[in-house]
Amino acid sequence: MNPDLLRGNLDLILLTILEHQPLYGFAIIQAAKERTGGYFDFKEGSLYPALHRLEGEGLLGALIGEPGRNGKPRKYYAITDRGREALSAKRQEFAAFTGAVHQLGGNGA
Repeated sequence: MNPDLLRGNLDLILLTILEHQPLYGFAIIQAAKERTGGYFDFKEGSLYPALHRLEGEGLLGALIGEPGRNGKPRKYYAITDRGREALSAKRQEFAAFTGAVHQLGGNGA
């Protein structure tokens, strides 16, 4: 996978993963892997800064949950109403972009 494609669509991906239920970091990594057949394999070093940024922008909220294996409480991330609005806009933007790429034609488009 091209890392530039991931960076440009990371918010869309994370908001989509969290659309139906709050998850903690490792569970987000696992969900992304499972739901994409391993295509998205996030590293903690890139995931957590993105989650914190989305939380700071009000697109995600944080909930403190049960302790993990290390004994520290897990931080669950949940999409907010503002996050749902952003997700809808990002989906429309992505659909317009992919539609334009398909209109270019050629092999694989």
